[in-house]
Amino acid sequence: MSEFTGNHILSVSQFDRDAIERVFSVAHSMLPYARRQKRTTVLNGAILGNLFFEPSTRTRVSFGTAFNLLGGEVRETTGMDNSALAKGESLFDTARVLSGYSDIIAMRHPAAGSVGEFAEGSRVPVINGGDGANEHPTQALLDLYTIKRELEYNNKGIDGLHIAMIGDLRYGRTVHSLSRLLCLYDNVHFTLISPRELAMPQPIVDAIENAGHRLTITEQLEGNMDADICYQTRIQEERFPSQDEANKYRGKFRLNQAIYTRHFQSKTVIMHPLPRDSRMEANELDNDLNLNPNLAIFRQTDNGVLVRMALFALTLGVENLVSQYERDVIWTTKKSS
Repeated sequence: MSEFTGNHILSVSQFDRDAIERVFSVAHSMLPYARRQKRTTVLNGAILGNLFFEPSTRTRVSFGTAFNLLGGEVRETTGMDNSALAKGESLFDTARVLSGYSDIIAMRHPAAGSVGEFAEGSRVPVINGGDGANEHPTQALLDLYTIKRELEYNNKGIDGLHIAMIGDLRYGRTVHSLSRLLCLYDNVHFTLISPRELAMPQPIVDAIENAGHRLTITEQLEGNMDADICYQTRIQEERFPSQDEANKYRGKFRLNQAIYTRHFQSKTVIMHPLPRDSRMEANELDNDLNLNPNLAIFRQTDNGVLVRMALFALTLGVENLVSQYERDVIWTTKKSS
Protein backbone atom coordinates (compact mmCIF):
# COMPACT_ATOMS: atom_id res chain seq x y z
CA MET A 1 0.00 0.00 0.00
CA SER A 2 2.02 2.94 -1.28
CA GLU A 3 -0.76 5.53 -1.07
CA PHE A 4 -3.17 5.92 1.85
CA THR A 5 -5.00 9.13 0.99
CA GLY A 6 -8.55 8.49 -0.18
CA ASN A 7 -8.25 4.71 -0.08
CA HIS A 8 -10.29 2.14 1.84
CA ILE A 9 -8.58 0.03 4.50
CA LEU A 10 -10.30 -3.34 4.26
CA SER A 11 -7.65 -6.04 4.65
CA VAL A 12 -4.17 -6.63 6.00
CA SER A 13 -3.29 -7.89 2.52
CA GLN A 14 -3.06 -4.23 1.47
CA PHE A 15 0.01 -3.71 3.67
CA ASP A 16 3.68 -4.37 3.11
CA ARG A 17 6.44 -3.68 5.64
CA ASP A 18 7.00 -0.14 4.40
CA ALA A 19 3.30 0.69 4.80
CA ILE A 20 3.28 -0.81 8.28
CA GLU A 21 6.29 1.23 9.33
CA ARG A 22 4.60 4.35 7.93
CA VAL A 23 1.53 3.70 10.10
CA PHE A 24 3.70 3.04 13.15
CA SER A 25 5.73 6.20 12.62
CA VAL A 26 2.60 8.35 12.43
CA ALA A 27 1.07 6.48 15.39
CA HIS A 28 4.12 7.31 17.50
CA SER A 29 3.75 10.99 16.62
CA MET A 30 0.21 10.89 18.05
CA LEU A 31 1.38 10.20 21.61
CA PRO A 32 1.20 13.82 22.89
CA TYR A 33 -2.43 14.11 21.72
CA ALA A 34 -3.52 10.71 22.99
CA ARG A 35 -1.93 11.53 26.37
CA ARG A 36 -3.73 14.91 26.41
CA GLN A 37 -0.42 16.77 26.61
CA LYS A 38 -1.38 18.67 23.45
CA ARG A 39 -4.47 18.92 21.30
CA THR A 40 -4.90 19.29 17.57
CA THR A 41 -7.79 20.52 15.46
CA VAL A 42 -6.49 19.24 12.14
CA LEU A 43 -9.82 17.50 11.41
CA ASN A 44 -12.02 20.35 12.62
CA GLY A 45 -15.27 20.13 10.64
CA ALA A 46 -14.70 16.53 9.49
CA ILE A 47 -17.28 13.85 10.33
CA LEU A 48 -16.68 10.16 11.04
CA GLY A 49 -19.57 7.81 10.37
CA ASN A 50 -19.02 5.13 13.03
CA LEU A 51 -21.25 2.26 11.88
CA PHE A 52 -21.25 -0.77 14.17
CA PHE A 53 -23.81 -3.39 13.21
CA GLU A 54 -22.29 -5.92 15.63
CA PRO A 55 -21.67 -5.43 19.38
CA SER A 56 -18.44 -3.61 20.22
CA THR A 57 -17.03 -1.56 23.05
CA ARG A 58 -13.29 -1.01 22.60
CA THR A 59 -13.17 -0.83 18.80
CA ARG A 60 -16.19 1.45 18.46
CA VAL A 61 -15.18 3.82 21.26
CA SER A 62 -11.51 3.92 20.26
CA PHE A 63 -12.40 4.81 16.66
CA GLY A 64 -14.56 7.64 17.97
CA THR A 65 -11.93 8.75 20.48
CA ALA A 66 -9.20 8.73 17.83
CA PHE A 67 -11.27 10.93 15.53
CA ASN A 68 -12.22 13.32 18.34
CA LEU A 69 -8.57 13.67 19.37
CA LEU A 70 -7.81 14.86 15.84
CA GLY A 71 -10.52 17.50 16.17
CA GLY A 72 -13.27 15.75 14.22
CA GLU A 73 -16.88 14.91 15.06
CA VAL A 74 -18.46 11.46 15.29
CA ARG A 75 -21.91 10.22 14.25
CA GLU A 76 -22.79 6.68 15.31
CA THR A 77 -25.13 3.88 14.34
CA THR A 78 -25.12 0.79 16.55
CA GLY A 79 -26.97 -2.48 16.05
CA MET A 80 -28.64 -3.94 12.99
CA ASP A 81 -32.14 -3.36 14.39
CA ASN A 82 -31.47 0.37 14.67
CA SER A 83 -30.65 0.77 10.98
CA ALA A 84 -32.44 0.63 7.65
CA LEU A 85 -30.71 -2.72 7.03
CA ALA A 86 -33.42 -4.21 9.23
CA LYS A 87 -35.94 -2.99 6.65
CA GLY A 88 -34.15 -4.76 3.82
CA GLU A 89 -31.96 -1.95 2.56
CA SER A 90 -28.84 -3.19 0.77
CA LEU A 91 -25.32 -2.46 1.95
CA PHE A 92 -24.71 -0.59 -1.28
CA ASP A 93 -27.66 1.74 -0.73
CA THR A 94 -26.77 2.25 2.92
CA ALA A 95 -23.21 3.13 1.91
CA ARG A 96 -24.36 5.49 -0.82
CA VAL A 97 -26.54 7.40 1.63
CA LEU A 98 -24.36 7.49 4.73
CA SER A 99 -21.19 8.38 2.84
CA GLY A 100 -22.98 11.56 1.85
CA TYR A 101 -23.13 12.48 5.53
CA SER A 102 -19.51 11.60 6.37
CA ASP A 103 -15.92 12.28 5.37
CA ILE A 104 -14.79 8.80 6.37
CA ILE A 105 -16.55 5.69 7.70
CA ALA A 106 -15.49 3.01 10.17
CA MET A 107 -17.68 -0.09 9.96
CA ARG A 108 -18.20 -3.42 11.69
CA HIS A 109 -20.64 -6.06 10.42
CA PRO A 110 -21.21 -9.73 11.33
CA ALA A 111 -20.98 -11.09 7.78
CA ALA A 112 -17.62 -11.90 6.17
CA GLY A 113 -16.92 -9.65 3.20
CA SER A 114 -19.68 -7.21 4.17
CA VAL A 115 -17.41 -4.20 4.72
CA GLY A 116 -15.88 -4.67 1.28
CA GLU A 117 -19.36 -4.83 -0.23
CA PHE A 118 -20.30 -1.67 1.65
CA ALA A 119 -17.14 0.08 0.43
CA GLU A 120 -18.18 -0.50 -3.19
CA GLY A 121 -21.09 1.88 -2.65
CA SER A 122 -19.30 4.42 -0.50
CA ARG A 123 -18.22 7.82 -1.75
CA VAL A 124 -15.67 8.23 1.07
CA PRO A 125 -12.93 6.00 2.50
CA VAL A 126 -14.09 3.04 4.59
CA ILE A 127 -12.06 1.39 7.37
CA ASN A 128 -12.88 -2.20 8.28
CA GLY A 129 -13.63 -2.55 12.01
CA GLY A 130 -14.24 -6.29 11.68
CA ASP A 131 -16.32 -8.32 9.22
CA GLY A 132 -17.52 -11.55 10.79
CA ALA A 133 -14.88 -14.22 11.25
CA ASN A 134 -12.96 -12.81 8.29
CA GLU A 135 -10.64 -9.92 9.19
CA HIS A 136 -9.94 -7.17 11.72
CA PRO A 137 -7.11 -5.20 10.11
CA THR A 138 -6.91 -2.32 12.59
CA GLN A 139 -6.74 -4.76 15.51
CA ALA A 140 -3.92 -6.61 13.75
CA LEU A 141 -2.02 -3.36 13.26
CA LEU A 142 -2.43 -2.31 16.89
CA ASP A 143 -1.42 -5.82 18.00
CA LEU A 144 1.70 -5.66 15.85
CA TYR A 145 2.47 -2.15 17.10
CA THR A 146 2.12 -3.46 20.67
CA ILE A 147 4.42 -6.41 19.91
CA LYS A 148 7.00 -4.02 18.45
CA ARG A 149 6.92 -1.72 21.47
CA GLU A 150 6.93 -4.54 24.04
CA LEU A 151 9.87 -6.30 22.38
CA GLU A 152 11.85 -3.07 22.26
CA TYR A 153 12.02 -3.14 26.06
CA ASN A 154 13.98 -6.39 25.71
CA ASN A 155 16.11 -5.05 22.83
CA LYS A 156 14.40 -7.36 20.35
CA GLY A 157 12.57 -6.88 17.08
CA ILE A 158 9.71 -8.61 15.28
CA ASP A 159 12.08 -10.56 13.04
CA GLY A 160 12.90 -13.78 14.91
CA LEU A 161 9.78 -13.53 17.10
CA HIS A 162 8.26 -16.60 18.76
CA ILE A 163 4.51 -16.14 19.30
CA ALA A 164 2.15 -18.62 20.94
CA MET A 165 -1.49 -18.18 19.86
CA ILE A 166 -3.93 -19.91 22.19
CA GLY A 167 -7.66 -20.66 22.20
CA ASP A 168 -10.25 -20.16 19.49
CA LEU A 169 -8.08 -19.83 16.41
CA ARG A 170 -10.84 -20.89 14.03
CA TYR A 171 -13.27 -18.05 14.63
CA GLY A 172 -10.87 -15.49 16.14
CA ARG A 173 -10.45 -13.00 13.30
CA THR A 174 -7.75 -11.10 15.20
CA VAL A 175 -5.29 -13.99 14.98
CA HIS A 176 -6.10 -14.45 11.29
CA SER A 177 -5.17 -10.87 10.45
CA LEU A 178 -2.18 -10.75 12.81
CA SER A 179 -0.75 -13.97 11.37
CA ARG A 180 -0.91 -12.56 7.85
CA LEU A 181 0.93 -9.42 8.93
CA LEU A 182 3.59 -11.45 10.75
CA CYS A 183 4.18 -13.40 7.52
CA LEU A 184 5.79 -10.22 6.18
CA TYR A 185 8.61 -10.56 8.71
CA ASP A 186 11.56 -12.95 8.88
CA ASN A 187 12.09 -16.16 10.83
CA VAL A 188 8.93 -16.06 12.93
CA HIS A 189 8.04 -19.12 15.02
CA PHE A 190 4.28 -19.67 15.36
CA THR A 191 3.03 -22.05 18.06
CA LEU A 192 -0.70 -22.62 17.55
CA ILE A 193 -2.50 -24.12 20.55
CA SER A 194 -6.18 -25.02 20.25
CA PRO A 195 -8.63 -27.91 20.17
CA ARG A 196 -8.58 -29.59 16.77
CA GLU A 197 -12.10 -28.30 16.09
CA LEU A 198 -10.97 -24.70 16.70
CA ALA A 199 -7.68 -24.91 14.80
CA MET A 200 -6.35 -22.08 12.67
CA PRO A 201 -8.02 -22.10 9.21
CA GLN A 202 -5.94 -23.89 6.59
CA PRO A 203 -5.43 -20.82 4.36
CA ILE A 204 -3.70 -19.07 7.27
CA VAL A 205 -1.57 -22.15 8.01
CA ASP A 206 -0.65 -22.33 4.33
CA ALA A 207 0.35 -18.65 4.34
CA ILE A 208 2.63 -19.21 7.34
CA GLU A 209 4.27 -22.24 5.75
CA ASN A 210 4.60 -20.63 2.31
CA ALA A 211 6.38 -17.67 3.92
CA GLY A 212 8.97 -20.12 5.28
CA HIS A 213 8.23 -19.63 8.96
CA ARG A 214 8.53 -22.27 11.67
CA LEU A 215 5.17 -23.72 12.71
CA THR A 216 4.20 -25.85 15.72
CA ILE A 217 0.60 -27.03 16.08
CA THR A 218 -0.58 -28.66 19.31
CA GLU A 219 -3.76 -29.13 21.32
CA GLN A 220 -2.32 -28.28 24.72
CA LEU A 221 0.31 -26.26 26.53
CA GLU A 222 3.44 -28.35 26.81
CA GLY A 223 6.68 -27.84 28.75
CA ASN A 224 8.34 -24.47 29.15
CA MET A 225 8.15 -22.46 25.94
CA ASP A 226 10.58 -19.76 24.91
CA ALA A 227 7.76 -17.66 23.47
CA ASP A 228 8.21 -13.89 23.36
CA ILE A 229 4.46 -13.35 23.11
CA CYS A 230 1.54 -15.33 24.52
CA TYR A 231 -1.55 -14.23 22.57
CA GLN A 232 -4.70 -15.57 24.26
CA THR A 233 -8.11 -15.48 22.56
CA ARG A 234 -11.72 -15.67 23.71
CA ILE A 235 -14.10 -18.44 22.65
CA GLN A 236 -16.07 -16.59 19.97
CA GLU A 237 -19.44 -17.86 21.14
CA GLU A 238 -21.37 -15.55 18.80
CA ARG A 239 -19.92 -17.41 15.78
CA PHE A 240 -20.80 -20.94 16.94
CA PRO A 241 -23.92 -22.67 15.59
CA SER A 242 -25.27 -22.98 19.16
CA GLN A 243 -24.47 -21.95 22.71
CA ASP A 244 -24.09 -25.59 23.70
CA GLU A 245 -21.38 -26.01 21.06
CA ALA A 246 -19.46 -23.00 22.38
CA ASN A 247 -19.75 -24.26 25.96
CA LYS A 248 -17.79 -27.41 25.05
CA TYR A 249 -14.62 -25.33 24.80
CA ARG A 250 -15.18 -22.66 27.39
CA GLY A 251 -12.46 -22.65 30.05
CA LYS A 252 -10.18 -25.19 28.32
CA PHE A 253 -7.29 -22.75 28.00
CA ARG A 254 -7.24 -20.77 31.22
CA LEU A 255 -4.15 -18.79 32.01
CA ASN A 256 -3.28 -17.79 35.56
CA GLN A 257 -0.02 -16.91 37.26
CA ALA A 258 0.82 -20.52 38.13
CA ILE A 259 0.22 -21.76 34.57
CA TYR A 260 2.13 -18.78 33.18
CA THR A 261 5.12 -19.53 35.42
CA ARG A 262 5.05 -23.22 34.48
CA HIS A 263 4.90 -22.76 30.70
CA PHE A 264 6.38 -19.36 29.83
CA GLN A 265 9.53 -17.33 30.30
CA SER A 266 9.72 -14.57 32.91
CA LYS A 267 9.64 -11.94 30.13
CA THR A 268 6.90 -13.46 27.97
CA VAL A 269 4.38 -10.73 27.12
CA ILE A 270 0.70 -11.61 27.62
CA MET A 271 -1.70 -10.21 25.01
CA HIS A 272 -5.43 -10.56 24.37
CA PRO A 273 -7.66 -8.64 21.93
CA LEU A 274 -10.37 -8.27 24.61
CA PRO A 275 -12.94 -8.61 25.92
CA ARG A 276 -11.55 -11.35 28.14
CA ASP A 277 -14.28 -13.65 29.40
CA SER A 278 -14.03 -13.32 33.18
CA ARG A 279 -17.01 -15.55 33.98
CA MET A 280 -16.05 -18.33 36.36
CA GLU A 281 -16.64 -21.07 33.79
CA ALA A 282 -14.23 -19.39 31.35
CA ASN A 283 -11.82 -17.11 33.22
CA GLU A 284 -9.37 -17.25 30.33
CA LEU A 285 -7.04 -14.64 31.86
CA ASP A 286 -7.18 -14.84 35.64
CA ASN A 287 -7.30 -11.70 37.75
CA ASP A 288 -4.14 -12.85 39.52
CA LEU A 289 -2.31 -11.76 36.34
CA ASN A 290 -3.47 -8.16 36.72
CA LEU A 291 -0.33 -7.10 38.58
CA ASN A 292 2.01 -9.04 36.30
CA PRO A 293 4.08 -6.36 34.50
CA ASN A 294 4.07 -8.52 31.36
CA LEU A 295 0.28 -8.29 31.04
CA ALA A 296 0.00 -5.94 28.06
CA ILE A 297 -3.75 -6.08 27.40
CA PHE A 298 -4.41 -2.52 28.54
CA ARG A 299 -1.35 -1.19 26.75
CA GLN A 300 -2.89 -2.82 23.67
CA THR A 301 -6.09 -0.82 24.06
CA ASP A 302 -4.15 2.42 24.53
CA ASN A 303 -2.14 1.62 21.40
CA GLY A 304 -5.39 1.12 19.50
CA VAL A 305 -6.17 4.81 19.76
CA LEU A 306 -2.71 5.75 18.43
CA VAL A 307 -2.96 3.39 15.44
CA ARG A 308 -6.49 4.48 14.55
CA MET A 309 -5.47 8.15 14.81
CA ALA A 310 -2.65 7.36 12.39
CA LEU A 311 -4.97 5.59 9.95
CA PHE A 312 -7.43 8.50 9.96
CA ALA A 313 -4.64 11.02 9.42
CA LEU A 314 -3.08 9.00 6.59
CA THR A 315 -6.36 8.15 4.87
CA LEU A 316 -7.51 11.78 4.97
CA GLY A 317 -4.07 13.05 3.94
CA VAL A 318 -3.39 15.25 6.97
CA GLU A 319 -0.54 13.32 8.60
CA ASN A 320 1.94 16.15 7.92
CA LEU A 321 -0.43 18.88 9.12
CA VAL A 322 -1.28 17.60 12.60
CA SER A 323 1.33 19.64 14.47
CA GLN A 324 0.46 22.82 12.50
CA TYR A 325 -2.97 22.76 14.17
CA GLU A 326 -1.55 22.00 17.59
CA ARG A 327 -2.84 23.87 20.65
CA ASP A 328 -2.22 23.77 24.36
CA VAL A 329 -4.62 21.71 26.45
CA ILE A 330 -6.95 24.22 28.11
CA TRP A 331 -8.38 22.05 30.85
CA THR A 332 -6.84 20.24 33.81
CA THR A 333 -8.02 17.47 36.06
CA LYS A 334 -7.47 18.38 39.70
CA LYS A 335 -7.40 15.52 42.14
CA SER A 336 -8.26 16.14 45.77
CA SER A 337 -5.41 15.43 48.18
